[in-house]
Amino acid sequence: MTQTTNIFLISLIFHFFTHGTSMLNLTLPGQHPDPESVAIQVHRKVNVSMGRREMLTISNKDFSTSCLTGNPIDDCWKCDTDWANNRQRLADCAIGFGQDAKGGKGGKFYIVTDSSDNDPVNPKPGTLRYAVIQNEPLWIVFPSNMMIKLSQELIFNSFKTIDGRGADVHIVGGGCITLQYISNVIIHNIHVHHCHPSGNTNVRSSPEHYGYRTLSDGDGISIFGSRDIWIDHCTLSRCKDGLIDAVMGSTAITISNNHFSHHNEVMLLGHSDHYKPDSAMQVTIAFNHFGEQLVQRMPRCRLGYIHVVNNDFTRWEMYAIGGSGGPTINSQGNRYTAPEDVDAKQVTKRLDSGDGEWTSWNWRSEGDVMVNGAFFVDSGGDSEGNFEKAYSIDPKAVDRISVLTMSAGVLGVARDNNLGMWTRAPNGGGDYSTISYSGGPEEYTDDMSHSTMLLTYSPTLTLVSIFVALFCLLYHHVSL
Repeated sequence: MTQTTNIFLISLIFHFFTHGTSMLNLTLPGQHPDPESVAIQVHRKVNVSMGRREMLTISNKDFSTSCLTGNPIDDCWKCDTDWANNRQRLADCAIGFGQDAKGGKGGKFYIVTDSSDNDPVNPKPGTLRYAVIQNEPLWIVFPSNMMIKLSQELIFNSFKTIDGRGADVHIVGGGCITLQYISNVIIHNIHVHHCHPSGNTNVRSSPEHYGYRTLSDGDGISIFGSRDIWIDHCTLSRCKDGLIDAVMGSTAITISNNHFSHHNEVMLLGHSDHYKPDSAMQVTIAFNHFGEQLVQRMPRCRLGYIHVVNNDFTRWEMYAIGGSGGPTINSQGNRYTAPEDVDAKQVTKRLDSGDGEWTSWNWRSEGDVMVNGAFFVDSGGDSEGNFEKAYSIDPKAVDRISVLTMSAGVLGVARDNNLGMWTRAPNGGGDYSTISYSGGPEEYTDDMSHSTMLLTYSPTLTLVSIFVALFCLLYHHVSL
């Protein structure tokens, strides 16, 4: 009886505290021809945001400092009190190498009213899958909280924005998000987790085409031969393979304001050490929080030019930034907090190479702060030209990291659930103000850890559980 009671109480504690391809394009342009201009432009934006915040801290006559963070992406749209009715302004707020990603800007609004995903070849209108395969630009929104359990990879077409602001949107299941040979995609304010391999079946990638898909890796977001991609304010965890992978000639990517946790191989940039198209890859990784229970690959780079700027790394188990094949890695203004393991203090790890090879790779740390014994091993000689190609925004002083990353990840659990215009059915498709998504708590099983994650919190269920636990304890003591 004692063992049974203990197991039940442990379960109770956990319950209480756990709340085919698109249109082929093999002519993707290479690296940005003038990366210094990208840096100058973003430098201006960051300086303006920081300067305004600091000025208003002293004098608050005309504006409220509540919305001003110094984060140029957030300040670009969040300070608009009517942002929910001006959603497409977000497309003008990107920074870094992915700043030209326009997503569905200028297109129609598409409202996801059906969270099901039962037919990957003939998806129903109203589902997310139906939206992302369309040919025209679309700005995709959600009228209420929902969890979308994918049956297969969610294959996008170009010029799409997923905008989860105002709702608590979870994408889980088979394959998750695939961006293959496309351009101009924005993914904003959604949870992506518990993604597992899928495939060996037909999946539609456009209204005109579906094809046979082999077994996928189980990435959260897979970027394959694509450009002008911006992933912002997402929360990613617990996928079978990578949380975000960018390979096969992908470039012009910004990964910003995201929260990563509970995962082994977080991010892979580059297909292989010898795949030459990846030599032109340019990726900005800015204002992210690398959080609890991460092991490695934040990111792991092959070839290309990677700018890691103003991120907060709060522990890792093996290493934070790794690479092979001679990538250029420019680390500026980050905070690296090492784990307690004395053998894992080094931020960097060179893979599949000897000292005689990697000493010529261009890796540098500028303005980073090292906490709890963390240290970064620089390499390369006089290579300022290469570092310019891995320079996309001007780093801010590391003492501002807490401010820049304080809102990393999904912006609350549907903070205020500000639906804005969606309660007024902007497409004239009906009154969505009365839509409800009823049912009991949604559960999803983690195939890796065999644990169960409860996505909604039920006070009634918790009180019942506590009562049952107390009854069992009382019964146990009486029986003794």
